[in-house]
Amino acid sequence: MAEETKSLFYKIKPLSDRLPSVEQPEGHVHFRTKILWVAAALIVYFFLSNVYIYGLDQTKTLDLFAQYRTIMAGSSGSLLQLGIGPIVTASIVMQLLVGSKIVKLNLTKKEDKDCYHSVLRLLVIFMVFFEAIPQVFGYLMPSDQFASRFTLNGARTLIILQIAIGSYFVFLMDEVITKWGIGSGISLFIAAGVAESLFTGTLNWNPVLPNTEVSLDNPPAGTIPKVIYFLITCSPAQFSDYGYQEILIGQPNPLIALVGTICIFLVVAYLESVRIELPISHGSARGVRGRYPIKLIYASNIPVILMSALLANISMLALLFYNNDILSKVPFLGHNSMIGYFEDGSTSAAGGLAWYLSAPSGVMSWLVPIFNPAVEGNIHSPLMNIMRVIIYTSVMILGSVLFAKFWVNTTNMNSKAVASQIQRSGMQISGFRSDIRVIEQILERYIPTVTALSGAIVGALAAFADLIGTTGSASGTGVLLTVGILIRFYETIGREQMMEMNPMVREFLGG
Repeated sequence: MAEETKSLFYKIKPLSDRLPSVEQPEGHVHFRTKILWVAAALIVYFFLSNVYIYGLDQTKTLDLFAQYRTIMAGSSGSLLQLGIGPIVTASIVMQLLVGSKIVKLNLTKKEDKDCYHSVLRLLVIFMVFFEAIPQVFGYLMPSDQFASRFTLNGARTLIILQIAIGSYFVFLMDEVITKWGIGSGISLFIAAGVAESLFTGTLNWNPVLPNTEVSLDNPPAGTIPKVIYFLITCSPAQFSDYGYQEILIGQPNPLIALVGTICIFLVVAYLESVRIELPISHGSARGVRGRYPIKLIYASNIPVILMSALLANISMLALLFYNNDILSKVPFLGHNSMIGYFEDGSTSAAGGLAWYLSAPSGVMSWLVPIFNPAVEGNIHSPLMNIMRVIIYTSVMILGSVLFAKFWVNTTNMNSKAVASQIQRSGMQISGFRSDIRVIEQILERYIPTVTALSGAIVGALAAFADLIGTTGSASGTGVLLTVGILIRFYETIGREQMMEMNPMVREFLGG
């Protein structure tokens, strides 16, 4: 049975091998060359995010992933409309198949690993069309002039092809960075998009309503310019009436969101430095000693990326089933307010299960309505807002724990894979026999526990950041991811420089 399951993927592999891909470098890639590839990929990413889809009517476009836009590393209405969504969703499916042993691939073997990545490319293509088609036929409307030239369905098909090409470019750029550069392309694209949102959210001098003159009712959109404007303009009476409230919690970009963003930066930076270090020594070379670090955030930020992508897809499906002309007629699922209720012109759930699973956007969306149910825009009771906070936080924590376990088991980070890596390098844990079973038993005391704990911590931090709010509508998850990504990228650069100087270190780290 295991052989039949494996052979199914190998039957698909010849087809997926025909897709455009990035070749693995044959030899060692120098550090400077890697940096140049990373810079080039980021430049292309920013370029594509500013190339708008030809023939799209921007005035009639709704963004299904508006609240997840920063962590999807895309740009609404551009060639990167889907961002990293198809890649992450395809990765979730592949991890579920391999991690649950439905498909038995040994990713420590080069042949199985090549098969895994080859089939992943084909699945990414499928997910591109799976996510693009519902959006184009429901919420990305072609302009009247474009539709008159190619017919409505022909115009929609051309828009889908543009989105597909842009999305596959993202996948290829991710492969370029992974194989020829440093770190993960997906992570760097997320960090680049979030950094841009944080910068503009903090320092934007343009008013909230761009075509209207700056006033107390239409202050600058950025946190710091808004604070300065109120301090200069408001009288003491105006400050006591509404000035403090506008500065502290007034949307967009309140001061509490900037403080929360800074706190998340500091907390994540500290947690990334917490680790357990196991003493190791070389089995044949006396005096060669070192330490093998097991970080508290062992699974990195990947579990939160996967969990956020899953919730984004749930939100998209709920919206489609609620108001799409075809899907809304499906029995039980169609136009069911219990699954998700959406107001006209909005892509954010206003009620139902999708609302409970959607990320709150700062204290104004949950804390103020709990104490003041009559606040403008609130349609939920205090108990419902409390339940939303509890459900969303619990789902983020538990989901991140599960994805952390899957990620560690499918990326050669579990106890068995690490023990094999240590033994192959000629190292052993000091004071113990150089036996892979002994090394695995020692690692088993730490890695499973740290994996679950790391997933729970990043899930809780992401939920907390969403509850507090962030500047630039970057989302708490986006800020959390960006801090972790930048720290990991800095550490990876340091490791790459060590590998450049010492071939023995390169061999141990798998370079």
